[in-house]
Amino acid sequence: MNASLRIAVLYGGTSAERTVSLESGSNVAEALRIGGHEVTLIDPQLSNLNEIIWSDFDVVFNALHGTFGEDGTLQTLLDAHRIPYTGSNAAASQLAFNKADAKQQFQAFAVATPAFTVLSNEATLETAREAAHRIGFPLVVKPNSQGSSFGVSIVHGEDQLAPAVELARQYDDSLLLEVAVLGDEWTVPFVGETLLPPIRVATQREFFDYQAKYLDEETGYLFAATSSQEVLVEIEETARTACRALGTCGVTRVDLRLDASGRPFVLEVNTSPGMTHHSLVPKSAERIGWTLTDLCENAIRLALRDSRWTHNRHEPQPAS
Repeated sequence: MNASLRIAVLYGGTSAERTVSLESGSNVAEALRIGGHEVTLIDPQLSNLNEIIWSDFDVVFNALHGTFGEDGTLQTLLDAHRIPYTGSNAAASQLAFNKADAKQQFQAFAVATPAFTVLSNEATLETAREAAHRIGFPLVVKPNSQGSSFGVSIVHGEDQLAPAVELARQYDDSLLLEVAVLGDEWTVPFVGETLLPPIRVATQREFFDYQAKYLDEETGYLFAATSSQEVLVEIEETARTACRALGTCGVTRVDLRLDASGRPFVLEVNTSPGMTHHSLVPKSAERIGWTLTDLCENAIRLALRDSRWTHNRHEPQPAS
C-alpha cells in the first residue's frame, strides 16, 4: 500500500477478551506505523466512541474481540458514522458471534457442525442433565456468545456437568451443549477470498483453550498435511462454505475439528481474529511470506474496497 492513511485502531474495550485485544491492537498499530500510516489507538473503555470525530480518519481497524467489538454493535455504530472498517458487516458479525444462530445457518448450507442444544441461564440443572443425556457424553458446554474459549468445558460424564454449566453461565445469558468432536483441531484463515495455509493445532491440553492459545509455549502449530490431501481439501472447502453461509468478509478464521473418520466439523467462525504473538492468522500469513504489516494492510485494502462509506477514496485491490 503506497498511500499513507489515517487509521484508527480500536482495541481493549470492556469484554472478557480485553487483555487479548490490547495486545492485538498494539501489534496492529505498530505494524501499520511500519507501513507508513498515521495511527491512533482508541480504547472504548476510555473514550466515548460517539464523541470521536470519525472524519479525521480514512478507515478503522477493528482489533476489538468479544462482545461489542464482534457482535455487530460496533459495526452498527461505525455505519452510523459512515466510516469504513475492517472485518464483517453488522449482520454477519452478529450472526457469527451467536453460536446457535451460526450453527443453524451452517446446517442450512449443509456445513457439518456438531449437533447441539441451547439452554437459557434460567434452565435448571435437571434440564441440563436431560439435554446432556439426549446429546450423549462426551459433550461440550460453552457460552453461546463468547470467544477465546472462555467458559468452555469438555464433559465426559454427568459428574462434570454441573461445574461446566456454572462456568459457562458466568460468560453469557445462554449456553450450548454440543456433541464433542475430539479429533485433530484445525484452523483455516481467510483474507477476503484468499485462503491462507490451514494450521493443525497440537496441544497437550484437552482442547485449544485460553491457556493453550495465549500462554502455553508448548502449543504446536503444524502446517503439514493431515492424513491425506483429500481430507485437507475437505477442511478448506468446509471452512470456505462456512464463511459464505454467514456472509463474512475481511480477515476471518474458521475453527474445525475432525471426527474419527477424518470428517471436518465447523465449531465457529471468528470475524475479528487475534493479532497477538500467539495468534494463528499472523502465523499462517507468515507462512506465505507476509509480515504483520502486509496482513494488516490487506485488511485495510479490503475495508476500503468493500465499504459503502468509501467516498472519493482510492480503492486499492488486496494483494494476492
